[in-house]
Amino acid sequence: MPQVDVLGLTCQQLEQAASLALTAGAGAAGRIYRHAIATGRLGAEAFCRSPATVDGWNRAFTVGLLTVVRTVEELGNVGTTAKAVLATADGYEIEVVRIPMKAAPDGTVSAWTLCLSSQVGCKMGCTFCETGRMGLIRHLTAAEIVAQVLTVRIALGWKVSNLVFMGMGEALDNADHVIQAITVLTGKPGFQYALDKITVCTSGHAEGLTKLAATGWKRLNLSVSLNSGDEAVRSRIMPVNRRTSLVELQRILMSIPRRPNFTFGVNYCLLPGINDGPDDAARVADFCRPLGRVLVNLIPYNPGNAPLTRAPEEPEIDGFIDRLRATGLPVRRRITKGRSIMAACGQLGNVALRRQRPTPVSDTPVL
Repeated sequence: MPQVDVLGLTCQQLEQAASLALTAGAGAAGRIYRHAIATGRLGAEAFCRSPATVDGWNRAFTVGLLTVVRTVEELGNVGTTAKAVLATADGYEIEVVRIPMKAAPDGTVSAWTLCLSSQVGCKMGCTFCETGRMGLIRHLTAAEIVAQVLTVRIALGWKVSNLVFMGMGEALDNADHVIQAITVLTGKPGFQYALDKITVCTSGHAEGLTKLAATGWKRLNLSVSLNSGDEAVRSRIMPVNRRTSLVELQRILMSIPRRPNFTFGVNYCLLPGINDGPDDAARVADFCRPLGRVLVNLIPYNPGNAPLTRAPEEPEIDGFIDRLRATGLPVRRRITKGRSIMAACGQLGNVALRRQRPTPVSDTPVL
């Protein structure tokens, strides 16, 4: 039997798994779990007296930290944006980004967000996204998703207060493992992130949105990458729209359980000459109107290695924001961070990896 990665389990799930897999020592599961989350090591020898019991734990379970391949940094007005390239056990590379979000009065960063990956590559094929050029190589397991948080905490000393699924991959194309990872990350004891400190971003994956709605998580933040309110334009730059139209996406989003003060994030990557015309702002407003409270996050396009267009200039950004606000929409400009190190929105990924042979996701079940 393959070892079960503790990082893919909540404490209660580990207790259950240990009771089934071990003939002795299952009673130490809670203490071993806390130790694993704190140190990145199983450490059964600290909690079990019998060598045979320790050996049983080591045979049945593991803690699968990722390997830090390299890091790159970009100094900005509010702290340093850093990208870490991490290697999975089978040799694939994924990327995470630590983003400074708030500055204290003394100038130090008071809040950090970690941008997580959910897949090696992505099959959604968005034309403005570097990861989309890779194609889908494989899903990440729940344990590999959680391991990103623990690896950067232990190996790099990164402490983060917020988590966003906006790295490599379409999170809801890997919904089962992403939902399990969120269950682990919010678990007590364990990482204990509040649901409202976690955001899932999707291109509009209908089946995944349905699975997410079924969790009943009203406090989880959700954002959708819109990028055009025109069916033809969105279908051209985001192939997912050919399967799930804007009207159908509206219907699904309206069915998502939400707390009274919930705000849908609507991400809009501004692409000069493609989605910044005089009527585009009105189309965004038409899409958003049935959804209730929304916030449009305007993201200036970050050209990758094969640019779809150029980066928008400041007057173009300001003009589009003004047109959006004229429709009554609240708008927040996403300040570009990490562009020089290929860590900004739409820039993550290594296209050379698509030449490697895909490997299946782990057989470890999602509990």
